[in-house]
Order: sequence, then C-alpha cells, then structure tokens
Amino acid sequence: MLNVVLLEPEIPPNTGNIGRLCLATGSVLHLIEPLGFSLDDRMLKRAGLDYWAHVNVKRWPDWDTFEAAQEVHARMFFLTTKSERAYWSAAFEEGDYMVFGRETRGLPEGLLREHQARCLTIPMAPETRSLNLATSVGIVLFEAVRQLRA
Repeated sequence: MLNVVLLEPEIPPNTGNIGRLCLATGSVLHLIEPLGFSLDDRMLKRAGLDYWAHVNVKRWPDWDTFEAAQEVHARMFFLTTKSERAYWSAAFEEGDYMVFGRETRGLPEGLLREHQARCLTIPMAPETRSLNLATSVGIVLFEAVRQLRA
C-alpha cells in the first residue's frame, strides 16, 4: 500500500480527484489540516463522484501530529519544483509516503530543507511554473505503482 499526503490542500476538486486516484491504486489519502474546504463540500464530492465514500482517508490536525504518528523508518518523499532529482529516480517501496503541498505555495521551505535528501520533482519545460496538484499526484503515484508491479 502507498500513501499520498496532502499538506493543507486548498481546492476541493483536486482533493476529490486525488481521492479517486488513491482508491484506484489502493492507496491511503492523508489530509493534513487546515483544509481550504469542508469534507462535505459539494465540489469535493462532485470530483470524487460516488467513490469518495470508499476512499481510505485519514485526517490529521497538523504536520507535527501526522509525523509523530508515523513509524520511525517510514519513507517519505517530498514533491517540489525546488529539486533537481526526478521522481522516476526514486526506488519506491510498499508503504512509502508521497507528500504534496498546497496548490498555491507548495511545501513549506523548512520542511524541504529538513528533508532535502528525499525531495523529488517532476521535470518540465522551464517556462512552466508548476502542474495541477491532481495531475502531479497521478504522475508520481502511478510511477510508484508501476515500479511495485513490475
């Protein structure tokens, strides 16, 4: 099982789509507050369709609580545009966590500095600032699934 972590997501349709991706891959979706929406939001449910009720969602009040609850040897990868290491260079393993930041700001600088050795990026043309969050999760999550099923 893989884990997708959204740190303070802001846009309900992105989270709904990511929930569907997690359900399709048997992954757990971790939502770290504050959320930019309610889990009752109709846009979230619209994007997640009738799948949302079946998604394995774990909600956390903040990063510190989430991090403290994980096993000492939990492997976390932090996705950011501020890394040179491509996501496909990681050798994903069962139980890995893929951590994504807010749609408007990404992951906090302090978190990136603290986990610099585990930062990954999705290479893209220089004139592209970033990709949609749900698209980014799909790209990285399915690479991990591909590696594990190969």
